[in-house]
Amino acid sequence: MNPARDPDATDRDAADLDDDFGFAEPSTDQSFENALAKARDGARLTVDDATELLATGTDTEGIDPVRKEEVLELADRRRREEVGDEVTFVANLNNNVTTACNTGCLFCNFKDSAHAFEADSDADHAGFTKTPAESREIVEGALDMGVYEVCSVSGLHPALALNEEHHEVLRSYDDSESAVNYKPPEAYATDPGTYVDQIEAMSVGGVHVHSMTPEEAYHAARGTDWDYETVYRELADAGLDSAPGTAAEILVDEVRDVICPGKIRTDDWVAAMEGAMAAGLDTTATLMYGHVETVAHRAEHLGVIRDLQDRTGQITEFVPLSFIHQNTPLHRHGVVDSGPSRDEDELVVAVARLFLDNVDHVQASWVKSGDAHGMKLLNCGADDFMGTILSEEITKRAGGDYGEFRSFDDYVDMITAIGRTPVERSTDYRTRRRIDPDDGPHGPRLGPRADGTPMLPDSSSGASGARGGASDGGSADADD
Repeated sequence: MNPARDPDATDRDAADLDDDFGFAEPSTDQSFENALAKARDGARLTVDDATELLATGTDTEGIDPVRKEEVLELADRRRREEVGDEVTFVANLNNNVTTACNTGCLFCNFKDSAHAFEADSDADHAGFTKTPAESREIVEGALDMGVYEVCSVSGLHPALALNEEHHEVLRSYDDSESAVNYKPPEAYATDPGTYVDQIEAMSVGGVHVHSMTPEEAYHAARGTDWDYETVYRELADAGLDSAPGTAAEILVDEVRDVICPGKIRTDDWVAAMEGAMAAGLDTTATLMYGHVETVAHRAEHLGVIRDLQDRTGQITEFVPLSFIHQNTPLHRHGVVDSGPSRDEDELVVAVARLFLDNVDHVQASWVKSGDAHGMKLLNCGADDFMGTILSEEITKRAGGDYGEFRSFDDYVDMITAIGRTPVERSTDYRTRRRIDPDDGPHGPRLGPRADGTPMLPDSSSGASGARGGASDGGSADADD
């Protein structure tokens, strides 16, 4: 159960940390050469193999450039063999409901203390909470632009409950704020509604709703004995179509103890994903790397994802998320002084392609990496290039500066520049449309109101309108 957090806990906890977390130096019973040979032969890699490839050998300091290129070349060849030369993307919108959160994750600068949102608070903050009506209006406007996916990942607002029954359960607790991180909606300046209300509001006009992380599902069941499948079935009935496998960060508890001690543990994350899948939902999986973890932790995380996919087969894509450090508590208090290097970005994508032999698609992020480096990642094993986004806020608040919007023409120009084929896809990858680069200008055609009209640029009223009704919204830890 997530406790209510002291709003000052994030800064205080970060200030108490140093850079010696007692993590073991990565070491394996394998060698880089043997791991590379296994990958070249198509054998299933072990976690030790992945560790060696991510490190370009644990027997040496730093990343060896020659060995790195061997890994990248092999991963790019594997990508070509498995999924061909298509690069996919979606027409999507990020519509996050609230930044109110007391969980205290030290890698995050997206949230605002939930106390600041209370009706009697005079605290200054730049956050927002949207009503279900505002969410519906935003999605309706995006549908007219051709968008067909809305991705929503939000803070854990203490007034958010799954449904009215959940409100009743939470109200029954003595000192519900401390016991179950709950305050009733009337305590806040804006009532966010319930999770069911928000999903129903966004599920309009045939749009695909991609929402409810494992952490949000935990919040939607806190204080009850409801299992994750029950929660996700209720949300699916309200219009949820798939669930993002974010809130994963690093699926190793000793790392979670440092960067997000108030969040669910690895086993609970896996259980939530299994619950979503049991409810009939496709999911994605993510990895947020480049903060305090070692390459061995990254490899162990990949092992958790592959084991889950072996059991379920319902992960549609893997999304590596490069840690953006600049405005986060981890950086503010000197715990980290940077995110991952570009070499690390390339190796994470490449090793994910080689290790996750049961996940077809690996995503590269222009939001995290920018255009040029993002395109390089497409030659390291990735085959998907995110979506149009329209509004992105988590990475921007953390210090990212690569923008919030890409048009279809941008995608076509970038993808053809590296000799690949641009393909518009559905969220689940089951529907695809190859795009003729010579038949422009280009716009979405797979959406319920899409007719090929080019989407408006970032500075236009369209993208601004997609954020209307609140300060802003978005997700880079939301995956596509």
